[in-house]
Amino acid sequence: MPRELLKGNIAMAEAAVRAGLQAYFGYPITPQTELLEWMSQRMPELGRAFLQAESEVAAINMVYGAACTGARVMTSSSSPGVSLMMEGLSYIAGTELPVVLIDVMRGGPGLGNIAPSQGDYNQIVHGGGHGDYHSIVLAPASVQEAIDLTVLSFDLAEKYRSIVVVIADGNIGQMMEPAELPPMQPVKETYPDWAVRGAEGRERRVLSSIYLNPDEEEAANIRMFERWQQIQANEVRYKEYYMDDAEIVIVGFGTAGRISLSAVRAARAAGIRVGLLRPVTLSPFPTAQVREAASRARALLVVEMNTGQMLRDVQLAAAGLAPVEFYGRLGGVTPFPDEILAEIQRLAKGSFSAGDDPRNAWLQRLRAAVN
Repeated sequence: MPRELLKGNIAMAEAAVRAGLQAYFGYPITPQTELLEWMSQRMPELGRAFLQAESEVAAINMVYGAACTGARVMTSSSSPGVSLMMEGLSYIAGTELPVVLIDVMRGGPGLGNIAPSQGDYNQIVHGGGHGDYHSIVLAPASVQEAIDLTVLSFDLAEKYRSIVVVIADGNIGQMMEPAELPPMQPVKETYPDWAVRGAEGRERRVLSSIYLNPDEEEAANIRMFERWQQIQANEVRYKEYYMDDAEIVIVGFGTAGRISLSAVRAARAAGIRVGLLRPVTLSPFPTAQVREAASRARALLVVEMNTGQMLRDVQLAAAGLAPVEFYGRLGGVTPFPDEILAEIQRLAKGSFSAGDDPRNAWLQRLRAAVN
């Protein structure tokens, strides 16, 4: 199909529609509201379910109910709105239902602002509600990748009966780029044998996240964890750039990774051997790939639009094989390539941060730069 100039939010919405989405429930919040607005037009004109709920809490529980029928269902929100969905997401995970959530991140904590941030990493990758479960988390770095990962998210959700989160900062949601939409898939007409769609002519099915017997709860947790092990073995995704001879390796996701690539190219032009490893799945995390890079590199530099929420995962993966440095911008500020290039040049000169936490030296440099 031909490429079109598409806004990220609308591209993700239309990608979901074309992936066979049957029901959408949501509540408006910037910077993802265009996604909901697009759904409000497209879903009814196709005879599919759309409902603007009275709150994010209501929306996620509507998603929960619709997912029990085996339908392709999703919601979308932004940082504080996603926080309100956490209890419902845990119920969905405990019931082992396939659901897609798109989180277009904004500055925080608190109400924060509507500027792009990556501050939801911990909430989505290491959080997601109470209990012992994991969600698949996909992180696009362009409008085209947002389209492709949105379509993929439905397939992964159904394959593993899992929550899949597409996590994109506000830049991805608001930017416009040429991109290609997928062809329209037919809405599915067959449903899994666990779905509750009426029990006429068969025994009733029960879907629940309640296991009052601890042994039964443990068995459910074991089942979910074994499924997660399958996901870890089969679904790790990442992108590598200029990694063959890289002595310095940048690790960044989403917009931070994309901007880092511009800095990497500038550094390469100046003769610095630097590469980029951009995680596409934040969960499962590309641990083996980061470790392999650390075994060959002089240093790793983690670039994020937060205070280093992915940093700990990179440090664990690197396992002390190479020093891990950090550079971040906060509160909705997007870094420029020149800022990252300056960090690459510092590392190329052998200037590394002292102490166990590289954020201490980073914060001093950041304060000096912004003051």
